[in-house]
Amino acid sequence: MADMEPGTLITLVTIIVAGAAIVIGTIVPALAEGLAVMRAMEAMARQPDIAGTIRTTLLISMALLESTAIYVLLVVLVLLFANPLLDRFF
Repeated sequence: MADMEPGTLITLVTIIVAGAAIVIGTIVPALAEGLAVMRAMEAMARQPDIAGTIRTTLLISMALLESTAIYVLLVVLVLLFANPLLDRFF
């Protein structure tokens, strides 16, 4: 590892960090979405009269939660294919 070129080292570290970021960045929103659906189902079971309102609120919140995973994907793709670190340091 000591005889590796700096550009290769930055690329390798970027790939490892991008992999970890996509894993963590998709697990957290998926867990949050699961909890939101679970709570919404419980609320619909308790009060079926307002199930339509709960469903609408759930769909809006699911879209907002999913957008965080999309932002993580965007950052990872930028790191992998348009790596700004290589231009900055070399």
